[in-house]
Amino acid sequence: MMRGCLCFENISTRRRMQRIKKEMRHEPQDSSFPQRYVHYSTSGSSFQYPPAPLFVLCPGVILGAVCGGLLRLATPIDPDIIMLIAFPGDILMRMLKMLILPLIISSLITGLSGLDAKASGRLGTRAMVYYMSTTIIAAVLGVILVLAIHPGNPKLKKQLGQGKKNDEVSSLDAFLDLIRNLFPENLVQACFQQIQTVTKKVLVPLPVEEPPNVTDSAIAVVNETAAPEAQMVIKKGLEFKDGMNVLGLIGFFIAFGIAMGKMGEQAKMMVDFFNILNEIVMKLVTMIMWYSPLGIACLICGKIIAIKDLEVVARQLGMYMVTVIVGLVIHGGIFLPLLYFVITRKSPFSFLAGIFQAWITALGTASSAGTLPVTFRCLEENLGIDKRVTRFVLPVGATINMDGTALYEAVAAIFIAQMNGIDLDGGQIVTVSLTATLASVGAASIPSAGLVTMLLILTAVGLPTQDISLLVAVDWLLDRMRTSVNVVGDSFGAGIVYHLSKAELDTIDSHHKGHEDIEMTKTQSIYDDMKNHRENNSNQCVFAAHNSVMVDECKVTLATNGKSADFNVVEEEPWKREN
Repeated sequence: MMRGCLCFENISTRRRMQRIKKEMRHEPQDSSFPQRYVHYSTSGSSFQYPPAPLFVLCPGVILGAVCGGLLRLATPIDPDIIMLIAFPGDILMRMLKMLILPLIISSLITGLSGLDAKASGRLGTRAMVYYMSTTIIAAVLGVILVLAIHPGNPKLKKQLGQGKKNDEVSSLDAFLDLIRNLFPENLVQACFQQIQTVTKKVLVPLPVEEPPNVTDSAIAVVNETAAPEAQMVIKKGLEFKDGMNVLGLIGFFIAFGIAMGKMGEQAKMMVDFFNILNEIVMKLVTMIMWYSPLGIACLICGKIIAIKDLEVVARQLGMYMVTVIVGLVIHGGIFLPLLYFVITRKSPFSFLAGIFQAWITALGTASSAGTLPVTFRCLEENLGIDKRVTRFVLPVGATINMDGTALYEAVAAIFIAQMNGIDLDGGQIVTVSLTATLASVGAASIPSAGLVTMLLILTAVGLPTQDISLLVAVDWLLDRMRTSVNVVGDSFGAGIVYHLSKAELDTIDSHHKGHEDIEMTKTQSIYDDMKNHRENNSNQCVFAAHNSVMVDECKVTLATNGKSADFNVVEEEPWKREN
């Protein structure tokens, strides 16, 4: 059998291209029908948005902070004016959150459909080991720092006053809610609601005991005159709360992507659809990034103006803020880069430079889910990480990998204990570390989610939950900083998992490359003409990929790869191989 092969070499000079076109125009049409080679090169759309100017993002953050500080010196600003100042930032947050759902769906499906079951299992195992290890280390680091610095002082309780009472939260209920949300009963409802256990206080009348040896008429008189006694009973129930159930969506679409990958050619149309959807979303992200400097500046400026008694709060909670910030800097700026260098032997500084835009966006928006589109763009375009890794690791990491949140919650819990003069023993400190790790996994990737999950930690060690409200005054700043560390941790995780999985991904690519080539058989009339020139040739084949074209009366069926392709037919000598 005589076969053709694909020519994948890049033609880099104009002269070479002109020669090929000339040969194609003067192609001999003899009966020998020499073997053709199909050369193609992939290309994207003709128009590409340039990357957002990074040099504008940092000045945007600085400008927002400076303007916010200067406006605080002015006379009290009307709340409507503050709302107008922060309005462009609110629009930025809405645009980023708008892209979360299509991005999670398309990224998970396209990423996992390109992997086999074993590869996706190894990828997930490496990612989970990294997530849990770094989160536990972050929580332990927070405990060590808060015990060493000891920012809590009982005198602060007198200055700050009594906090507002919070509803008690059971650790068991929170864990069961996590499992319930992982398996949503309605996929459409999971796009905008999640289930949560709530407690309600209900008055329940006590049963009236009938006294012995009393006639029916006497009982009737007693029932009419005596007021029924009632007691307050706490009842639990399940309610749907507003907010996207990211965990449930991730669980479903992980299974969907793996199942689609097992279907092979049957699911190719669906894979192409989600590939195109992902490309469209990323182009929208690129367009939004040109607006992000203004939006981030307005967000920060509006937050600074809206804070009441900033100087008093900074003086009272200054050491608490220093403890959290030092921990975040050590974990995100020293430990994670060092871990990346030890495993990959690559420069962490170039990696940090590649994700700088995602870090700034997280600092401004305080939402790791809202930053997810930008993180995708930074890792895939700036650092060249395989899309199959980023599309699986990043959505999962943005939901369960909360290093900064775990550190913050550990510090805040022990700070509240110190402020109330409560000494925690070794077992309680270990409980704080483990509970902070688990609570950070359940924290939604939305602003100030750490304050909500803080209730679990305080309840687990028996600390007063009402003191959480005292920390709200500085949470606007710490929330942004811990979110930026969360995004940095997700990014380093994707880089480490890609390094450890690169050999397997290359093996999968080489395996798929051999199966993507599809044979093309010439018509019987051509074979009859060829019999006079070549013996024992029953057919002649050309291999190609990506589309269907006509090459000298031969139909070449190509496998799709989601990109457009330019084909050039090159006259070459036939390559013969005997079967």
